Amino acid sequence: MLGQSKTAFQAEIDAAAESVDFWRFNAYFAQQLYAEQPISTSAAWNMSEYRPLEGFVFAVTPFNFTSIAANLPTAPALMGNTVVWKPASSAILSAYYVMRLLEAAGLPPGVINFVPGDPGMISDVALGSHDLAGVHFTGSTAVFNDMWHRVGASIHTYRSYPRLVGETGGKDFILAHPSADVEAVAVAIARGGFEFQGQKCSAASRIYMPASIWPAVRDRVVAMMKQMRMGDVADFRTFVGAVIDRKALERISGYLDDARRNATILQGAGAHDERGFFVEPTLVETRDSSYRLLREEIFGPVVTACVYPDADWNDVLKTIDQTSPYALTGSVFATDRAAVRHAASALRNAAGNFYVNDKPTGAVVGQQPFGGARGSGTNDKAGSKMNLLRWVSARTVKETFVPPTDYTYPYMAEE
Repeated sequence: MLGQSKTAFQAEIDAAAESVDFWRFNAYFAQQLYAEQPISTSAAWNMSEYRPLEGFVFAVTPFNFTSIAANLPTAPALMGNTVVWKPASSAILSAYYVMRLLEAAGLPPGVINFVPGDPGMISDVALGSHDLAGVHFTGSTAVFNDMWHRVGASIHTYRSYPRLVGETGGKDFILAHPSADVEAVAVAIARGGFEFQGQKCSAASRIYMPASIWPAVRDRVVAMMKQMRMGDVADFRTFVGAVIDRKALERISGYLDDARRNATILQGAGAHDERGFFVEPTLVETRDSSYRLLREEIFGPVVTACVYPDADWNDVLKTIDQTSPYALTGSVFATDRAAVRHAASALRNAAGNFYVNDKPTGAVVGQQPFGGARGSGTNDKAGSKMNLLRWVSARTVKETFVPPTDYTYPYMAEE
């Protein structure tokens, strides 16, 4: 709460509940993986061994989720790997306490190596090592792209091909059909866009609203925004805390300046640094479906609405799919079941986590494995067996019970 400005609710579901879920479910998924064995016969025993990778895994964790900081180094370690863990510079305190918890639980020294510090220097050493076996990353798309480029350029220097697993940026959408429940859409925008100051890769950032229901949705969202209390998260009446640092404040402020010039600000847009780095929840409206606030990740409490004519439902599906380079999360609201099925099909590749009549945030470990594709990462689904499979190198073993003692085959016998 104090280090990352999370409300009591956001902190509990993240640092406590989700961390516990990752550790419980990863052990369960590992057991499932080990139990997957090939078919044996009466003549031979076939077995799959799931070996750790040869070398170490470089885990790079973000500031926004303590549970991700708990998962990224421990998932490879659970599968037998040694890990070098570099936490985000702006969330070292909570990461330090995660490391303390692991040590108190009996984690042997040297299995997970906690290395806070200058990210460039640490990455240079880790990515330049002959023993790099994998990268487990959550953060910006630009940083992951740079890491991938550096690994590719050095591929001839490694013992084996490093496994690259990344969950990166998002430009997550909420799409409403004309049949959508107005109240449900409005609450999804308010919660999905402004909880934890929009500092979630899954936060609702672009919304597509049919003209017939937009005024009703807009008025409800604005009314809720005016009621949102912004300030100290130690005050349990607070809904919106501070953004993570001055750099974030300045970046978000730049988008707000652009919105003042090129769009319509319906509510918010204030940014303050007198006592912390605060950005008011902001709702922007544009009729330009290619506007940059509908394309670029902001990572702040800014939601941009694009209003479309009801008759253009098919066209807006194409717009959502093609506007942003990301494909992390998204949701559709409709009471018309045919519209839900149509949207789910048309947006098949636009989101790795797709929600129907719910906000696009709040994936639960063991229920909604998390990850996206395109510019949002490798979609290896944290909190699932799919992720753990990336941290093992399988060996197939065949043991024959009665080996042959003659090189010839029966067909070779004389008639």
